[in-house]
Amino acid sequence: MRDLEDLRATVAREGRIVRVMVVETRGSTPRAAGAAMLVWQDGQSGSIGGGRLEHEATHDARVMLAGGGHRRVLRQALGPALGQCCGGAVVLVFEAFESSDVERATEALTHSGCWARPIEKGDGNPPNAALSDIGPPVEWSDGWLIERRSAVRPVVIHGAGHVGRALALVLAPLPDLGIMLADARTELLQGLPMRIELSNDPLRAITKAPDTAAHVIVTHDHALDLELCHRLLSRHFAGAGLIGSASKWTRFRQRLLALGHADTQISRISCPIGDPDLGKHPQAIALGVAAAIIKGADAKATDRRRTA
Repeated sequence: MRDLEDLRATVAREGRIVRVMVVETRGSTPRAAGAAMLVWQDGQSGSIGGGRLEHEATHDARVMLAGGGHRRVLRQALGPALGQCCGGAVVLVFEAFESSDVERATEALTHSGCWARPIEKGDGNPPNAALSDIGPPVEWSDGWLIERRSAVRPVVIHGAGHVGRALALVLAPLPDLGIMLADARTELLQGLPMRIELSNDPLRAITKAPDTAAHVIVTHDHALDLELCHRLLSRHFAGAGLIGSASKWTRFRQRLLALGHADTQISRISCPIGDPDLGKHPQAIALGVAAAIIKGADAKATDRRRTA
């Protein structure tokens, strides 16, 4: 379940909301199964693809809130009747959530890794898929909606300056990533989305991070950058990128070799990072790095900022 934390926080704030999820698709559709949005009387978050489909689904969700309904299924062709020409079709599930529903979902996902519930009337027996935590994150089977615990790829951003903050904001909405932003300058950690985990110690963030984490080093201090690289190379990590110029990386390589790190291990850190074709604006650099992270790359050497 990709949006459990957002769901919990929104229900705590709004009391009762409706979650609209794409549970099945056929043909060309704006979003895949699992895309969801949360709707309350005067707001919404998330998206099921925008356009007329989302507009009407939002309206229907508010009608459901006002009428006290709990569940609804909508099968919708994305054709002329909807004023769209995607050519595909979707199945949407509308579910009302209160705090007890969130706790029920949390308990199921924690203990079994799978939360299955009947949405449409059937024979009352759950499908075999509902008994397993192995399978797609979202499954629609015989009127049952099955959601499984989603694997989250951790990303640690060391440095909350212009680039680090921009990168965190670009990545934060993506449900498959877990973002930690670390900076000792706590004033830079204010006003960020609640999905971003915050740390006031970039060095400690390395210790706290799991071995599967990707690290992006974008601090304001070259000495801190070097220490972060040194500590990172002394443990396991999934990928790492360092902001800077080619000349900065040449000096860093020499220093890291002198500290006893093997050249093959040092080469796992990518520097420069980003995409030079996008320019040097912080948001442009963040977009390039984010694209590499989303693709599962190690943010290879393409930042040409030359910030020696």
